[in-house]
Amino acid sequence: MGRTDVIIDYLGKQYIIEMKIYRGNEYNLRGEQQLIGYLNDYQLDKGYMLSFNFNKKKQTGIHEVRLGDKILIEAIV
Repeated sequence: MGRTDVIIDYLGKQYIIEMKIYRGNEYNLRGEQQLIGYLNDYQLDKGYMLSFNFNKKKQTGIHEVRLGDKILIEAIV
């Protein structure tokens, strides 16, 4: 197992959160694959990625990404 950024265990359910500094789309795609690996390790179907974007022309928001049988909720702030 790799080193996960944040695991929240709430009422017996685990939530995995990967945090990144946004450095472009390619870096973001690698973060998604990293999160999928963690989800596989913990046998979960849904995970969360929080990206901090310091670009002046950034687009913030939350969106859902489906990759295979996994659901990633991504927030860019």
